[in-house]
Amino acid sequence: MPEPLDPEVVAALQAAIAANPAAVGVRLHLASVLLRGGAAVEALEQYSAVLAHDPGNQEALTGAANAAAAAARRAEAVPEQQGDSEAEELEPAVSAAEAPPWWEAIFTKVTLADVGGMAAVKRRLDVSFLAPMRNPALREAYGHTLRGGLLLYGPPGCGKTYIARALAGELKAKFMSIGLDEILDMHLGQSEKHIAELFAYARRNAPCVVFFDELDALGQKRVHLRNAPAQRGVVNQLLAELDGVDSDNEGVFVLGATNHPWDVDSALLRPGRFDRTVLVLPPDRDARRDILQHHLRGRPAEGIDVEWLADHSDGFSGADLAHLVKTASERALEKAVETGEIKPISMEDMRLALGETKPTTSTWFETARNVVIFANQSGMYDELAEYMKAVKKL
Repeated sequence: MPEPLDPEVVAALQAAIAANPAAVGVRLHLASVLLRGGAAVEALEQYSAVLAHDPGNQEALTGAANAAAAAARRAEAVPEQQGDSEAEELEPAVSAAEAPPWWEAIFTKVTLADVGGMAAVKRRLDVSFLAPMRNPALREAYGHTLRGGLLLYGPPGCGKTYIARALAGELKAKFMSIGLDEILDMHLGQSEKHIAELFAYARRNAPCVVFFDELDALGQKRVHLRNAPAQRGVVNQLLAELDGVDSDNEGVFVLGATNHPWDVDSALLRPGRFDRTVLVLPPDRDARRDILQHHLRGRPAEGIDVEWLADHSDGFSGADLAHLVKTASERALEKAVETGEIKPISMEDMRLALGETKPTTSTWFETARNVVIFANQSGMYDELAEYMKAVKKL
C-alpha cells in the first residue's frame, strides 16, 4: 500500500528544487517520497531530471526503473482517459485490441507549417526525409535512402518534440513517442523486450515515426554504466534494432531528442543509426513574437506590445515564453480575484513578468561552451559553435 503523501513535505521539497534545480540529493529525496506515496509518474519525472544531468547516477537509474514499473502497473489497472483537447489534435492509428498496451501510436494533424520560425531546421528535415520520400526517382538517382535516424539536440524547451510530431504529420505516418518510463523495467530482460516489440510493431506499420525523447538517458554512454549491466543491455538492444532498421526497413523513421548529445553513446551516432543531427536553437525574434501571440490568444489582454517583448526576450526558449505569459496572466488574475471583475493582462504585467523570468537556456549554453571548446574533435558541434560565436556566447 502507498504511504500517505504529506503535502507540506512535498511542497517544501519542490520549493527547494525551484530555488536550486541542481540539488540532486533533494530531487532524489522528493522522487522517493513521491514513489512511496504512489505518485509514480511524478517520481519518474524527478528521476529523469537527475539522469539528464548525471546519466550514471545509480540511485536514479534504479528509482526510474521502479517508478516506470509502478506506473505501468497502475496504467493496466486504471485505463488512461484522453482529454478532449488532445482528442481534437490526435486520431487513434490503431484499435485498442490491436495496439500493444504500453504505447500509443497516433496520427497527428500538426505539420511543419505549424512550427514557428526554425527555417534552418525545416530545410534540413526536408533534405533528409521529406524531399527524398516524395521523389523516389531522384532518391534512386543520387543513391539516397530513407534509412538511419536523425537526432534533434539543443537547449530544453525549444520544441524538439513538437518538431518530431510535425514531421510525422508531414509524412502522414503513425507517430510513436517513447519515453524513458515506457522502456525501463525493473525485471531483467524486460527493457530489451520492450525495445524489440516496439521496433517489430513499427516495421509492421510503416510508414511510422518512432521518437525517443531524452535519448541521453536511454542511450547513455556505456562507459558510464559499468555498475549498471541491465542498462548496458538496453543500449545494446537499441543498437541492434537500429542496425535492423538500416538493413531491412524502409519507411521506419527513427528520431531522437536530447538536451545532452555529448552524453549519448558514440555507437548510436554511427552510420545507419542516429547518423544525422539537427541543432534546435532558441526561437529568433520573429518566432518569439509568434509564440507570444499564440499564448496570449484566448486570454483577456489589452495594450500588449508584442514587438517590444520579442525584442527584449532574446535567448528565451518557447517554454520560457509560455511561462512569461502565464506569470503575467497570474498577476492579472490576482487583481481580478481582489475586485471580482475580469482584469485584462496589461503591458505592465508583461514587463514585471519579464523582469522575473530568466531564460533557462543560459545554463545549457554554459555546459555547451566547454563541449564546443574541448570536445569537438569530430566537428559534430561546428554549427553550435558558429551560433554561439554569432550571439557572443563563445
